[in-house]
Amino acid sequence: MSKISIVIPVYYSSDTLMDLYNDMKEKILGVIGDYELVFVDDGSGDNSWEIMNEIKALDDNVRLVKLSRNFGEHAALLAGLSVCTGDCAVTKQADLQEDSTLILDMYESWKKGNKVVLAVRRSRDENAVKVFFASLYYRIIRRFVNKNMPLGGCDCYLIDRKVIEVLERLDEKNSSLTLQVMWAGFQTEMIPFDRRDREKGKSRWTLAKKVKLVVDSLMSFSYAPIRFMTYTGFIFDIFAFIIFISVLVEYFTKGTPIAGWSSLMCVVLLSAGLILMMLGMLGEYVWRVLDAARNRPPFIIDEELAPKKDSKNE
Repeated sequence: MSKISIVIPVYYSSDTLMDLYNDMKEKILGVIGDYELVFVDDGSGDNSWEIMNEIKALDDNVRLVKLSRNFGEHAALLAGLSVCTGDCAVTKQADLQEDSTLILDMYESWKKGNKVVLAVRRSRDENAVKVFFASLYYRIIRRFVNKNMPLGGCDCYLIDRKVIEVLERLDEKNSSLTLQVMWAGFQTEMIPFDRRDREKGKSRWTLAKKVKLVVDSLMSFSYAPIRFMTYTGFIFDIFAFIIFISVLVEYFTKGTPIAGWSSLMCVVLLSAGLILMMLGMLGEYVWRVLDAARNRPPFIIDEELAPKKDSKNE
């Protein structure tokens, strides 16, 4: 009989954790068969760990993982996948914005032979600004990284044990786990769902984290930044050559004096700004190479509490 692991990254989620468990218990846990709930505390500063232990006391199929500090959702999911024992694993957010019954549909799709099942947002019950920027990100990804990325994006996904093993071998930092799953290329099905607005708790998905995700996605899966620098330099060379020729023509045919230092300074400042921006892009690549060369683990597990039945077997 197959077993499914449900991996839930936790970061300041004390307001929703118990509601999340009760929702899953009511809707799916009684009918899904053999399952395992893997909660990963990603350095939360609230009482999320205590609530996770309360949930563990209620359910013998709960595994708890506590990271030594906040490593980010990418690392938290990897940590959960590295310790889960299911034949497949599905990721689930702790914010209650996706219906738990979605897991049943994804599980059935996996049983049909799909090694990757993406939960694709059909609609988002959120404010227009958030929806706009989320859509913009996915359009950028479709244009420069992976044309198969759904326009609405995906919040969670189910992956086969083979895919989990691939992700563990990749061992990438400063990357997008969703794009890694899609890059692996296994047989995939997309299941649409409607994303609800957040009703409880406060989102920790800050602007800085969103910007980092965009940079990580482009730097890790696309050569677009490097090509941008090449094309920009080429365009500026052509532009400078045209201006140079036009100035000479004006000087020798009409006697127009060559413009003074103010116009020259504008060109110099613009060029210097572009050079610094491009050096910054190159610096991003160099830093990522250094980060990978140091071979530091993407996460550090401080504490792990296995399900009771696993403890008995040990």
